[in-house]
Amino acid sequence: MKTKGSFLTALFISFLCSAQSIEKFSIDSGGTNTTSGGINILYTIGEVNVQELNTGNIKISEGFINSNMKIKIDPKLFLQGPLLNPVSAGLMNDDLRQNAYIPTTSPYPDAATCNASVFNVVGSNAIVDWVWIELRAANDNQKLINAKSALLQRDGDVVALDGFSNVIMTAAPTTYYVVVKHRNHLGAMSAATIALNETSPTVVDFTNSGFSTYGLNAQVVLGSGVTALWTGNTNNTNYIRFSGANNDSNAIKDYILSDPANGFGSVTFSSTGYLNTDLNLNGIAKFSGSGNDSNLIKDNVLAHPSNGFGTPTFTIQATVPPQN
Repeated sequence: MKTKGSFLTALFISFLCSAQSIEKFSIDSGGTNTTSGGINILYTIGEVNVQELNTGNIKISEGFINSNMKIKIDPKLFLQGPLLNPVSAGLMNDDLRQNAYIPTTSPYPDAATCNASVFNVVGSNAIVDWVWIELRAANDNQKLINAKSALLQRDGDVVALDGFSNVIMTAAPTTYYVVVKHRNHLGAMSAATIALNETSPTVVDFTNSGFSTYGLNAQVVLGSGVTALWTGNTNNTNYIRFSGANNDSNAIKDYILSDPANGFGSVTFSSTGYLNTDLNLNGIAKFSGSGNDSNLIKDNVLAHPSNGFGTPTFTIQATVPPQN
């Protein structure tokens, strides 16, 4: 790290003139990411710091983050639900978009917003739904570095809020674990760290069966040979469960029965809208009857490779490490 004495002197005088005290901090011509003794440190000058790292009882939250400290990423992923009965081979269905159910505000923590016009695009680049992208620290895959909402196209491309640009995330150009999540599918994380940079978008293809993901059977392998996130997580938990306590099937039934439009309290009623209980993302949640969502949960549980006894009480566990 290089410093210039004249700059430091001028800064010192400026602080004295304004009757302020000087704290110890780093002055750097740019910024970078470095690791020492198991501690990953991001340092620079620029705009307000948006990253904070810690290990043990040591926390690093120094200075500012340079506005240029951004990386481009090109994630690709499929959701099992809208690929179960595709209208066009190799493309997810976009029923939520066609029925104008997708909100312009993301359902994820950053509550990002987009212009409604992004949902006017049709064809392979039509928007299927919102997704959530995370970068985890290379030295600790439970440590979140940056995360943001993005939009998923029918062909699996994850794009920025304008509906077509690459996703740009505020982070130093280095290696990260990449995580992809959806509101009613189980998320997945890359098995290894991936080098990301600020100049060209790095493709991270979760649809490729040859791409290694963290944990066992993190994604479902579809008949076409591609991989997709498991559908069935109606409870916003870290598992998919067909029967037993807090199962996802009952969450569908409870929603159906409490729907104000279900005047007769029928379990065969179909609720419509942007719903976590709508597992194939066709805009309709059904507990029983033809094409019901409960059977999607049962089918996944029974067919899961780890369910050696084929029991309906088996639980599909999330493979993404919990965030600490």
